[in-house]
Amino acid sequence: MIEPDYLDDYRPNVGVCLFNRSGQVWIGERSGFPDTLKGQDYHPWQMPQGGVDEGEAIIPAALRELKEETGVETVRLLAMTPGWLVYDFPQGYKTRKGRSWRGQKQKWVAMLFEGPDHEIDLYADDHAEFQDWRWVELEEVPGLIVPFKRGVYEELAEAFIPLRDFLRDMADRL
Repeated sequence: MIEPDYLDDYRPNVGVCLFNRSGQVWIGERSGFPDTLKGQDYHPWQMPQGGVDEGEAIIPAALRELKEETGVETVRLLAMTPGWLVYDFPQGYKTRKGRSWRGQKQKWVAMLFEGPDHEIDLYADDHAEFQDWRWVELEEVPGLIVPFKRGVYEELAEAFIPLRDFLRDMADRL
């Protein structure tokens, strides 16, 4: 598939929507948010996500990011968004990777967590992306996300609600 040229200015990225057997999704509270942001505009939560390396396929990237950020390996692949979901970085936003990207283009992968909660290890990698985590309802997630990513999370929630409902219907068989 040939991407439109405008997507060349967006960093390739993958996100993981990790469901538990009850149909809730995993979110983590990002490390390093300044205490001065706490209050009304404090939105440090997000699902696991990260860059796709040159030549790396989406599913392996999703599994790598999930393991690095949460320690989770006991998963079942459920679905993937068919196209890219895109967001722009706010004016003056600094990325850690050195290149100046306009924003990120993301493929989102839905996975079912089949392990016990104690498998989750926020320090599984050499740096912790998250300082805390919890299971929440899919519809809650967009309101917990930084505003510049919120549109993507709204699209994601809408896309995966039928999958969540299916998981709930099948909960006693999974």
